[in-house]
Amino acid sequence: MLLVAAGCGDESPPVAASPSPTVVATPTATAERAPSTAALRRLERRHDARLGVYALDTGTGRELAYRADDRFPFASTFKALAAAALLREVGVDGLRKTVPVEQLVNAYSPVTEQRLGTRMSLNALASAAVRYSDNTAANLLLDELGGPKGLDAILAEEGDDVTRMDRPEPDLNVWEPGQVKDTSTPRALAGSLRTFVLGDALDAPERAQLTRWLRTNTTGGALIRAGVPDDWTVGDKTGTGATYGARNDIAVLWPPERDPIVLAIMTRGRAADAEPDDALVAAAAKATIAVLG
Repeated sequence: MLLVAAGCGDESPPVAASPSPTVVATPTATAERAPSTAALRRLERRHDARLGVYALDTGTGRELAYRADDRFPFASTFKALAAAALLREVGVDGLRKTVPVEQLVNAYSPVTEQRLGTRMSLNALASAAVRYSDNTAANLLLDELGGPKGLDAILAEEGDDVTRMDRPEPDLNVWEPGQVKDTSTPRALAGSLRTFVLGDALDAPERAQLTRWLRTNTTGGALIRAGVPDDWTVGDKTGTGATYGARNDIAVLWPPERDPIVLAIMTRGRAADAEPDDALVAAAAKATIAVLG
């Protein structure tokens, strides 16, 4: 059941929706007035920001979509997909492979900076990338996948032909209005996360490993995790852009005794020097869960 699908225009052109799940969008004018997204519209105005949300209750099929097909810079959320793609390619056993850590990315690398000049296993690198958002670790994962375009191709094979992966860290974090490279949509990211965590793209051991990384993420305490009930289990990956205050979180939520909910929240400011807004993401998560029940 589609609660609402808002297709409000952004600076970038419309894009095709991810094929899982498929919905028919409500006309924009109707969506903008829909009671189910009233709180999200108020949040946009209050925070002077652009907000995109897509949520799917996998048990009931109910969806909530608000600017769900608008493009946003995805920032570090891609690291969850890179780790998932690596698991698809090499399996849990293949994570034993070690690679040299020879050069640090000139950006946030809290784990690999302690291991410079040594070798790290792919398991340790994937953990660092997902759980600590380590940029050097993420780039080493991309190297194993054939670079950004290698990840792009794997996502397309799994049905996501919307997410556009072009550059490694830290360059992918720089975004300008109208830019398509290194962007995605809330619907596409939620769809890819669902495919890898809850679908059949990975075998059971690989799904379990990816889920453990996401559930033990250390960077999301102020985002979706702050907007859902305390007794819900959350597995998420955050992202922060270098321009326009981009701040994102993609997650699978496990409410007690219910099927999972997949949620993607993407935000950005309206000025190039805007600051990332954790409170907006948390409030959007809370408003979304209130609608889905």
